[in-house]
Amino acid sequence: MKVIFNSVLLILLLFYFKSNAQQKRIMYQDSVQTVKLQGNAGGKRFDGIGVVNGGGATSVLLKDYPEPQRSQILDLLYKPKFGASVSALLVEIPGDGNSTQGSMPSHMHTRNDLDYSRGYTWWILQEAKKRNPDLTLDATAWSAPGWVGNGNFWSQDAADYYVKWLQGLRKVYGLELDAIGCRNEKGFDYNFAKTLRSTLDANGFEKIKLHAFDDWPKGKVDFVKDLFKDEQLRKSIDIISAHVFYEVDTASQQVQEMAQKLDKPIWNTEDHVYKKGFDCLISIVECFNRNFIQSGATKIVNWYDIAGVYPIEPYSEDPAAVLAQSPWSGHYQVREALWGYAHYGQFSKVGWQYLNGGSVNLKGGGTLVTLKSPAKDYSIIIETKNAKAPQKIRFQIGEGLSLKQLCVWRSNEKEHFVQQAGIKPTKGTFTLTLEPNSVYSLSTTTGQQKGSFANIPDSKPFPFPYYETFEQYSLPKVWGYLPRYTADIVDAFEITERPDKKGKCLRQVVPDATNSWAPDWRPYSILGDAQWKDYEVSADVYLNAGDIVGVMGRVNHVGTGYGFIPKGYYLQLEDNGKCRIIVTRGKGNKKELTGDAEQQAIIRKQNDESVGGEKVLGEIQLSNISHSQWHNLKLQFEGSIISAFVDEKQVLQVTDSLYIQGMAGLIAGGGKKPSTPFFDNLLIKGRNAPVPKPSLAAPGQLPIYIVK
Repeated sequence: MKVIFNSVLLILLLFYFKSNAQQKRIMYQDSVQTVKLQGNAGGKRFDGIGVVNGGGATSVLLKDYPEPQRSQILDLLYKPKFGASVSALLVEIPGDGNSTQGSMPSHMHTRNDLDYSRGYTWWILQEAKKRNPDLTLDATAWSAPGWVGNGNFWSQDAADYYVKWLQGLRKVYGLELDAIGCRNEKGFDYNFAKTLRSTLDANGFEKIKLHAFDDWPKGKVDFVKDLFKDEQLRKSIDIISAHVFYEVDTASQQVQEMAQKLDKPIWNTEDHVYKKGFDCLISIVECFNRNFIQSGATKIVNWYDIAGVYPIEPYSEDPAAVLAQSPWSGHYQVREALWGYAHYGQFSKVGWQYLNGGSVNLKGGGTLVTLKSPAKDYSIIIETKNAKAPQKIRFQIGEGLSLKQLCVWRSNEKEHFVQQAGIKPTKGTFTLTLEPNSVYSLSTTTGQQKGSFANIPDSKPFPFPYYETFEQYSLPKVWGYLPRYTADIVDAFEITERPDKKGKCLRQVVPDATNSWAPDWRPYSILGDAQWKDYEVSADVYLNAGDIVGVMGRVNHVGTGYGFIPKGYYLQLEDNGKCRIIVTRGKGNKKELTGDAEQQAIIRKQNDESVGGEKVLGEIQLSNISHSQWHNLKLQFEGSIISAFVDEKQVLQVTDSLYIQGMAGLIAGGGKKPSTPFFDNLLIKGRNAPVPKPSLAAPGQLPIYIVK
């Protein structure tokens, strides 16, 4: 009986283990997600991934870097199979007005003005295209000079303004745009789209595709339905474009179906990934993948590429790929974000194809996109940001795709963009185990690398003292008319001839209020070190009739990105002799107050509630001031004591403790009144210290343009 019982128990145990093994095998099979790739499956054209340069003076300090560091930074963004290796670049057409961090000088300050050497955008386009001839170029305006449409951007003036810029790009720099937008984030105007299309065609730019309307969330693609009703509008707009599909207001299935019926691609002409560290890297890949999977976007560019801005400027770190904020030292920093772009940029080219059936959400969390070359090569880009555990993916490789070994590159929290062991499909199949919170790029292409440069110089503080006489810029146009280290926050401060013909100086050259993208204030430009405390800043100034001019100090904030009222002090002089020391707190300061309750109360008392919070701390009427002559302004800081000097004579002294440190700057105008004063001999030094020798270019700091 005991033997029979043991035998039955053994049979039951064997049945249990066999059944359990079968269940585990079934569970294992069910846990493997299969992706079938067919080379002849068809799919939408891949129009590239990339970056925006502009939408703010995003690279104003990059131009001031010495060689070889300046070229290294550009290589890291634009050189194929080296760093980010982006395939698409969209630039702002500079328009004098602030468009986030700052402003860039227009090619046409007035209706009768034209200059194709201003600013650095032409140079950026040249350098990027030189590194990658296949790079696609796109552009649109944020701001524009006030004469355009007499303040109404949607006009024939704006279309002509665009054409003039394109003519300079073609004739002077030998470059052609692939696409152009109507205007950045300013709604819809159907008549303007038609006007711009016809103006482009009439002037030999019929090959440039027009995308519209590059608007912000909520209703940003509502115009698509109207393309069916308006034939001319339908023929004018080649591409349906908008901003921020990633995590916010994706293009609906209905919009995607309408776009397909119209045979027009969907582009995301500006997305944002404001993250830090590896989270930024993986989120960039997630952004690109989800833009296609959820919204059908075939081109995605992120704002922005290279942070050649001062740290106090908005978005000075997140979301750029490279920080280039210390040209005087040559130091720069590669952010993890750059390798997020590399996971796409080094494994794809514009003109490839999103393979039907090869772009999916992963069951265990994450996304997967497959891109096929016109030949048989293909790349698979995967992110597992939302995965909680490892997951297996089985790939079945069908006809029309290469059966070569695939290279595998991976990024995770510990290591970024590192090559792994290759995978050779067996009978057209391979399986990959994906770790959570990781990025993978698989490809039958070769040549990828993690580009880098040795011996990046250490960061150093801004050179102090600093004395800029502007005499070293004998040919201002080769420098884009911009001196080293100044960052224009609004309007344009350009190198020009002194009104008395006695050398070079700086001038605020924009004569009228701009068609600004952001809420307006007044022209100013900054430079220096935000850690400066007790110092003096001075400049010789020349006022035209009606001008207002000033020097700034302890500037520690320059706005939010949409609005640019600073926090700091400035000494203001009018042509009628009225002289003031003014403190401005900028919008949003009340939310940023720190310190104990008593200190906060002092700060609130010191600043009124008017727009910008400007408060006059001291005022005097001077009798010996008039326009059309040079005067010297000096603002001096010693703890809470702030002193003002005009022509070396102290005229005001006030006490204020709101700001203890910050940068220097130049300011022009007051309210809506335009001012175009001249500045010379900009000097920043210790209080009552001797005047140093003029500051000169560091070794390797070279012009950005060549005289022809």
